[in-house]
Amino acid sequence: MESKAPASNTVNSKNENNNTTKVGSIPIPKVIGTDYSYKHQIVWKNAIGFLILHILALWGLVLVFTGYFKWQTIVWIFFVGIVASESVTIGAHRYYTHRSFKANAFLRAMFVIIQTIAGQNSMFIWCRDHRLHHRYSDTDGDPHNSKRGFFFCHIGWLMHKKHPYVIELGRKIDMSDLQADWMVMFQKKYYYQLYFLLAFLLPVWVPVHFFGEPVFPSILACYFARYVISLNGTWLVNSAAHLYGTRPYDQNLQPVESWFVSMISLGEGWHNYHHTFPWDYKAAELTMHFNQSASIIRFFERMGWASDLKTASPEVVGNRIVRTGDGTHYKLGNEEARAAVTAVGPLHPLNPTYTTTLKAPDAILKPEGLPLNHEKDVLNVNVLERNTRAA
Repeated sequence: MESKAPASNTVNSKNENNNTTKVGSIPIPKVIGTDYSYKHQIVWKNAIGFLILHILALWGLVLVFTGYFKWQTIVWIFFVGIVASESVTIGAHRYYTHRSFKANAFLRAMFVIIQTIAGQNSMFIWCRDHRLHHRYSDTDGDPHNSKRGFFFCHIGWLMHKKHPYVIELGRKIDMSDLQADWMVMFQKKYYYQLYFLLAFLLPVWVPVHFFGEPVFPSILACYFARYVISLNGTWLVNSAAHLYGTRPYDQNLQPVESWFVSMISLGEGWHNYHHTFPWDYKAAELTMHFNQSASIIRFFERMGWASDLKTASPEVVGNRIVRTGDGTHYKLGNEEARAAVTAVGPLHPLNPTYTTTLKAPDAILKPEGLPLNHEKDVLNVNVLERNTRAA
């Protein structure tokens, strides 16, 4: 499949001198959306690699569910998977990408070490791509643009060459804070060596050495199955949490609220709120509903490892709901909007009967994209509150 040059318009592929600006080596349109005439070029080694990865993971899951392993090994797999996932959710996402709280040197070191076990690329690259995702969310500047469909934003983006806008705009993302962190840059430099030791060798060695498990089955379950489950949990935030749900905080943003994704991803599925207030450590308005990550951050605060937890004040959240929400908010919404979302049984997008007449927004942005911290909502220092008691 050949890659076509990106059109200079968002949907229509007209090329006019007055509707583009120069960013790097390619022209960037004055408005960025999704050019559906652009064809991504498949990277076949990646596509085949992910296919093999999932086949081996399925093999490992069969062994797990047919009782092949000792219970200690099952607990180990679960433990490594949860800890690695939290290092992405809390460390890479809420701390390093969005700086929603402060962390001492010990906690930062734990984030970097355990994020390596998750195997989702180095901390530096993960955060760069996620900051790019927020700035150019759901456009051709977004690495996993959900406007190109579920498969692309879930896993397909990793099987294709990056869109030229992603490459050029990614170079403009400010990463100076991570570049100044020696631990992040050390991990970036030696990522593959650290990955082999921490993401592959350690999870496999423990059940082989301590529980007497055979080597190859341990590789299938403790590495492949654990790794692929964790990956798909993270990918659901990019796919399902951008496509299937409601937008009670900002109907102009593509991301949605999803309790199912929050349950799978340890609190990352309240995604319309998160894209509305990305600097909030909770990544959600409330914290009692499938948001273990927020509780763990507060535990770190009690331990003295984390401080200055940032959260949007109730007044700012309420004003935003009234001003830009789609009307489905549980408290400040309206019956007409709520009636547009129906289902027989649980009101959730994974319910086959789920249906909504609410339309997804058109994601069209200026070249500078969205502010990473939505500064327009940070009216004064009182908006950023130290959260001493969870909602």
